Order: sequence, then C-alpha cells, then structure tokens
Amino acid sequence: MIGVDPHKGSHTAVIIGAAEEPLGELRIRASAVQAQKLIAWAAAWPERTWAVEGAGGLGHLLAQQLTAAGERVLDVQPKLAARVRLLAAGDTNKTDPNDARSVAVAALRSDGCRQVRPDDHSAVLQVWSKRHRDLARSRNQVACRLHAVICELVPGGVQKEITAAHAGRLLEEAVPSGAVLLARWELAADFLEDLRRIDAQLSQVKKKLAAAVKASGTTLTEVFGVGPVIAGIVLGEVEDVSRFRDRDHFAAYNGTAPVEVSSGNRKVHRLSRRGNRRVNHAVHMAAITQIRHPHSEGRAYYDKKIAEGKTSKEAVRALKRRISDAIYRRLRVDARRVVSQSAQVTGPGGQAGNVTDASAADSHPECRLFGTATPGPEPTLRPDQAAQPKKRSSQASKKMNRTT
Repeated sequence: MIGVDPHKGSHTAVIIGAAEEPLGELRIRASAVQAQKLIAWAAAWPERTWAVEGAGGLGHLLAQQLTAAGERVLDVQPKLAARVRLLAAGDTNKTDPNDARSVAVAALRSDGCRQVRPDDHSAVLQVWSKRHRDLARSRNQVACRLHAVICELVPGGVQKEITAAHAGRLLEEAVPSGAVLLARWELAADFLEDLRRIDAQLSQVKKKLAAAVKASGTTLTEVFGVGPVIAGIVLGEVEDVSRFRDRDHFAAYNGTAPVEVSSGNRKVHRLSRRGNRRVNHAVHMAAITQIRHPHSEGRAYYDKKIAEGKTSKEAVRALKRRISDAIYRRLRVDARRVVSQSAQVTGPGGQAGNVTDASAADSHPECRLFGTATPGPEPTLRPDQAAQPKKRSSQASKKMNRTT
C-alpha cells in the first residue's frame, strides 16, 4: 500500500507492507511528470495499491493521472488518516512522511475507502454545482453588507429579503447630505453593482447546470421539489449509486438516517451530523419546497407527523428521509436504464427489446415519489370514486409484488 500526502507544490509517498512496515519513501515536486516518477519508483512492487489523501481535493489531479495509467487508487478521507496518526503508539509528529504513512495505514485497515474512477459527466456537475454554491455564498455576503449600509441611509432599511431592483429604487430616492452620508451612499452603490453582477453570474451558472443535468438523462427532477440545482448537487456528489447497498446505506451517507447511541438495555437514536452535508442540504431544500406547497404529498406527510405529536423539526427530518428514499430509487432506475441501453437487449427474432425501465415502481401512483417536478393543482375525486378503490389487474399486482 502506497500512501500519498498531496500538496500544491509537492507530493510525498510512503510504501508499507502487509504488516504496516515501511518499505520506501519518496518526495517529488508537483509537475507534468509527477505520475510517471511515482510509477517508476514503485515499479519494484508490482502488486501495489495507491492511497491518495483527499482524491477529490488537492490530490484529484494526481489520482486521476494514476488511474489513467492503469493503477488502482483509493480515496482516503483526511479524517481517517488523522485518526491513525492520533492513535499511533510511535511517531505522531505532523510531517509529510508521517501523514503519507497514516494514509497508507488507513487504507490498509479500512474497508470504506472508495476506489477512484476516471472523471465522467458527474465531474461536470460537480464543477457547476460548486460554482453555484460559491456564487450563492458571495451573494448572501454582499446582500447582508448592502442591507447594513441601507439601514444607515433609510430609516427601517429593508424588511424582507433584499433584491437589486428594490435596493436600486431606495438609493434613487435617498438624497445624501454631507460627506458621511455621501460616502455611505457611494458604498451602497458599489455593493449594489456587485449584487447585480453576481445575480447575472448566477443566472448563467444555473443555465449551464440545467443543461448538464439534462444531458445526464436523469429522472431525478421528477421528484417534487428537485430542480436542476439540487439534481446537479446529488448527481455530482453521489457519482455511482451502485456503491450503496440499499436505501438505508444511502440515507446514512447523506445524513438523513438517525444514529443509534445505545448502551446496555438503553436504545436511543439521535440526529446524525455525519454524512455528506452537501447532499443533506440538497435533500433539506427539497423538503422545504414540498412543505411550502400545500397540495404536495410531502406537505401532507409533514402535516401527518405534526398531528402525531412530532415537532416541526422532527417532521422535517422524517420527510427528508422519505425524500432520500425517493432520490435513491430514482438513481437506481436511472442506473438500470443505462445498463440496459449499453447492453442493447434484443428480443425474439432479433428484434430490439424494450430497454426502458418501466415497472410498477414507476407506474403505480403510490410509488410516484411525491408527484411531478412542477407543482400543480390538488387532484379531486367524486365521492363515489373516492369510496371505491381502483381494481388492479392480476398482472399489475404481480409486478408490484415483485418490485416491493
């Protein structure tokens, strides 16, 4: 196992054996031939695996270069390496060789290290999702500063969320008198210009993100409350849904599943602060969107939990878990459809078979994952229709039983 501690200017690699004994160490400068140097150095150990700390961050380029060269590369989270360094009985100094060795030991001991795959379309979604997140944070910062300056120019300021149009009207009506008020007015005008520029950039990024989500061919946007931005975050972070055994594993990954904190006969479950917080935030935004639309099934589920005595936060958490399961099912459906299309299934007589993934899980009303992506009016039924349940054919019932 070869552990790599990547940096902007250099990379340190340490190789260990099965007994965690050090076998070699190398430090190279970050350059265009960094992967070739590491592979040439490791040629003496043909049965090797690379463990790169933060393969999605500073070590992304090196990990992709090693993968492209046919090497097996694992992504080691910095927390795992830090725990190994903390529990080490010997050297615990924070040096690059010790860090690289901790990365190798963590990869050797842990089964949860994910293998690095070549970049695909999910990398495009990651790029634009991160850009959207950075711009949204910058906009909030500029909007707060603009609001603070306007409060010093206009009594009461802005009661609701500030927009560029509203702020522009307030500055046009404000007549500064004196050097101090004039300086504040000019500062507010600068903030307003920044806000308009960021709004324009956000609009362009949303268009690019929507195009990237559409190009992925996902059906994730059919989940009520999941738009291109949320779908881009989920698809970019999840990458390959097959790495999750079931919906419970996926819920643990995104932090919507509670954590068991038990001791003896005492069984307690608490709110999870673990998992991918970006995916958790995306699921949270989808839940808030559903709650804000009274006709949605998500709002009905939220009201049901409130009627059962749950608090508002507990009801939101329960709804988030339902949305997590819905997202997981959509991701699985998309993955099966891609596999079917790539396999080019043929039917009897050489005819092309049905490669769509239509099943009772998609067609049955109870499995439609909180309706369509676009809110619509609440459906109404006549009393006689509402009282009589719909009859299902035996074939549809068999399909639904197989699916469930």
